[in-house]
Amino acid sequence: MARENTMFGSVTRSLARYRLWWLALAVTLVLPLAMRSGTLATEVLVYGMAVMACNLLLGYTGLLSFGQGIFFGLGSYAVGIALTRTGLPVPVALLLAIVMGAAAAALVGWFAIRQRGTYFVMLTLAFAQMFYFLAYTTPSITGGDNGLLDIPRPALSIGSHELVALASPWQFYGFVAALFLVVFFLVLRVTDSVFGRTLLAIRDNEERALAVGYNVKTFKLLAFVISGAVTGLAGALHAMLTGIASLSNIDYHISEMILVMTVIGGTGNVFASVLGAAFYVLLSDWLSTLWPRWLMLLGFLLIAVSLFMQRGLWGLGETLWDRLRGGRRNAGPEPGPQPAPQEERA
Repeated sequence: MARENTMFGSVTRSLARYRLWWLALAVTLVLPLAMRSGTLATEVLVYGMAVMACNLLLGYTGLLSFGQGIFFGLGSYAVGIALTRTGLPVPVALLLAIVMGAAAAALVGWFAIRQRGTYFVMLTLAFAQMFYFLAYTTPSITGGDNGLLDIPRPALSIGSHELVALASPWQFYGFVAALFLVVFFLVLRVTDSVFGRTLLAIRDNEERALAVGYNVKTFKLLAFVISGAVTGLAGALHAMLTGIASLSNIDYHISEMILVMTVIGGTGNVFASVLGAAFYVLLSDWLSTLWPRWLMLLGFLLIAVSLFMQRGLWGLGETLWDRLRGGRRNAGPEPGPQPAPQEERA
């Protein structure tokens, strides 16, 4: 009996530990049922990965980076060049995009982490502009202002045997959903590890982390590399989704958009990244059908989030849940029949 209780407790703890992953799995299953467009559903998951990577920097390390568009754009260019000019298989092309994103993040991070606050933000913004103009002035590689066009989605195959087709939007959604769940699990493991706890310590009190003996620069650089790798993969999948590796993918506006999604969802929580990406992508699609100047409405929304929802959608959900549970506890059990007074019983 004791052994059974121990096994049951272990299973319960495992389920509780990975409850956020089960929520992510539920999202991937609900999107095809709730949406007609496979392209839009795939876009939610792609940006969800990019926002997770940004949250690792902003929410867990306290680094406000405007360089996420660099890694996103390089990932899209890497997979575009690999699939249109070299004929590499899809897994190798995606691996190349991951490596490109990680290498660029290592370069940017090596310089940026030597500064703090405003100077850190300015450095990442300067790097974003530099990479943008590099892409713009090398049309032989990036396609310049036109970007790389007609990026294919070849099937996953071994030799001449086709394993998984990616041609239709929903087929590609299934492939992206599988990658999304793997990335979500890995990022969750990173944030729950000693490495993730150390990042939180650096975010909360960098001076104390230095005094304890942590190599803060190394931890920040590793966070940058992981974030760049995941963002590079997201950029590659976005290029395969749209068939274009456009110049706008490496523009700093992409960095702004990813940061906005991160703030809307809530920082310091992996699943909040998915909420922010889904909310932004779906709301933008809906608002764009209502009014051509829908970005103004989105600006009002961001003002409301900044004023009344500093913890984002995830924080709002936690607050509502706590109030609901508190209300139930305060209500107490239903009153039962009261005993008769002593005089009446006598």
